[in-house]
Amino acid sequence: MTFCVRNFKACPLLDVTDPGNPHPPAWLVKGGADLRTDLPNYRVWQDGTLLHEVDDIRAFWRQDSVAFLLGCSFSFDEALLQAGLPVRHIQEGKNVSMYKTTIPCRPAGRFKGNMVVSMRPFHPQQVSHVIQVTSRFKAVHGAPVHVGDPAAIGIADLSRPDYGEAVLVAKGEVPVFFACGVTPQNAVLTSKPRGIVITHAPGAMFVTDVLNEALTLS
Repeated sequence: MTFCVRNFKACPLLDVTDPGNPHPPAWLVKGGADLRTDLPNYRVWQDGTLLHEVDDIRAFWRQDSVAFLLGCSFSFDEALLQAGLPVRHIQEGKNVSMYKTTIPCRPAGRFKGNMVVSMRPFHPQQVSHVIQVTSRFKAVHGAPVHVGDPAAIGIADLSRPDYGEAVLVAKGEVPVFFACGVTPQNAVLTSKPRGIVITHAPGAMFVTDVLNEALTLS
C-alpha cells in the first residue's frame, strides 16, 4: 500500500479489501462481485516471474490475500470522446499501447521500479484540451506525464509496446503519455517479491458500477 501512496499518479488507489475477502466494497459494485472471477484475465506471478495467465484465480486466493483496486485511464476516455478528442485505440478496436519507461517510482520497502505509461496520439493543437480534460480525473491517473519525444522517457519504438497493442500515430500527431496501472507489475518484475502476486492482465480491467464522472477529484 505504501508504494501506491508514494506513487499515486501511477497507482491511484481507490480502495483495499480486508484480508481474505474477495468482494469489492459496496460503493464500487452495488450488486456484489467476486474479484477472483470477475476480471477478463489475470496474471499470476511467483517470486517475480510470470507463471500463468488465467481467467479464474480461486485456486491461488488465500485467506490472507488482499486486493488493491486502482483507477484506470480507460475511465477518462469517455470524457475525451465527449470533448471531441479522438481516442485512437477505441477507433481501431484495440487495447491501449503501454510502455515501460525510465521514469523512476519512489521505492517503498522492497518494492521499486520504473513507471509504465499508456499512450494516446493527438494533434499538437489538441494537447492543451487533452490536459484540461484529463486533469479532472486524478483518481484514474489524471493529466499526462509526458508529451512528445518517446526517447526522453526511455521508449525506443512506439510500434513495439511492452503491453497492449500498437496504434497508428499519424503524420503531424504527437504521442501523449499517461501514468498506467501496469506500473505495479513492473515493480513485481524489478523487485521480485517472494511468493504469489496476482494482477490483472494489461487492459483486462475490473468494471465497477461507479460512473466515470464520479471519479473526478477537485
